[in-house]
Amino acid sequence: MSYEKFQEALDILDISSRVSHAELKKRYRKISKIYHPDMPDGDEKKFQEINEAYKTVNEYMQNFRFKLDEEEFYEQNPFSRKSKDWFYNF
Repeated sequence: MSYEKFQEALDILDISSRVSHAELKKRYRKISKIYHPDMPDGDEKKFQEINEAYKTVNEYMQNFRFKLDEEEFYEQNPFSRKSKDWFYNF
């Protein structure tokens, strides 16, 4: 998969920032329901495009490897730091 294909998939699903797997699935369901061929405004070509975009992003998310160190943990969970952070001192 190329980055261009990945970026195109993000654009199709209208994802511009960090998103969880649950949020991705929710976004996919919402958009695919609109363009499903059985719906009044359905478009089979657009529906297939959305499916391919979801598969691309989902595959990336499933194969992404996380660094299991403290820095990555706090980057993913910024409010889980303890009292040594400046905003807990007020």
